[in-house]
Amino acid sequence: MLTGTTIAAANMLNTTQPSISRSLAQIQAAAKLKLFELDRGRLRPTPEAMMLFEAVQRNFLGLETIEDTVALLRRSGIGRLRVACTPALGMSVMPSIMAKFKLRQPDVHITLRTISSYDVREGLLNGLYDLGVTTNSLHLDGEPLQIKVVDQVAAVCVMSRSHPLAANGHITPRHFEKETLLTLDREDDLSDAWRRALGQAKVTPSSVIETTYSATICRLAEAGAGIGVVNPYVASVFSAGLRVVPLKPAIAVKVFVAYSRHAPLSALATAFATQIGDHFRHDKASPKGGKR
Repeated sequence: MLTGTTIAAANMLNTTQPSISRSLAQIQAAAKLKLFELDRGRLRPTPEAMMLFEAVQRNFLGLETIEDTVALLRRSGIGRLRVACTPALGMSVMPSIMAKFKLRQPDVHITLRTISSYDVREGLLNGLYDLGVTTNSLHLDGEPLQIKVVDQVAAVCVMSRSHPLAANGHITPRHFEKETLLTLDREDDLSDAWRRALGQAKVTPSSVIETTYSATICRLAEAGAGIGVVNPYVASVFSAGLRVVPLKPAIAVKVFVAYSRHAPLSALATAFATQIGDHFRHDKASPKGGKR
């Protein structure tokens, strides 16, 4: 089919012309089809030969796909990795972790979703993700999920560089008494902990702006709309335009890696979880404003 002659086919397959002729005769006899006609020294395929050739090609492509898949599995587990993380981590530490992982696993296909902690949990429970990474434990407690703490730092207060409190060495709940509190609008470990600290100090901010993302808190603070408490990972992304100040009392921020207890981790997911741990142990300095 490819060369047009038995001699050229024999050269391609590193065999003899008579063996090609015998194989061709056997194929035609077994199939009970005429596959070629001799035309001025060349073999012209019949329509039946064309259809058979297409079918053979599809089968060989299928075999090649299987072989490629097996090779990929040997190199990198299932060949795909599905990770979900909160936006704050997706903007800060995750790109560096992902880039280093890709250097070790260049052929792997990765899906990275930046979603809320609640959606991380639901996705893990429904088998949509192999791993979840978040700073919020509220939605991860329970038997179905395995959880590991890979880092712990201290939360920080963010404000504009021209804010009257920008010169302070630290910020306490009392500093919020005449300020607009920038906070998240849903359950969150850090926001809830700081609200408790304000309540224990009997401090009520003059007003509150609630928003969905810590990144928005940073931008609002930079614009002078108020002051907020965020994790130091996202604060580091916007630190060029912000004043980042430690908090007293210190509020711990933990990074959790979670996965389903009911589905064994693939080799890829295990390797990526190790990469996350290595990043926090060795590859990074503590985020600005937070000590481990």
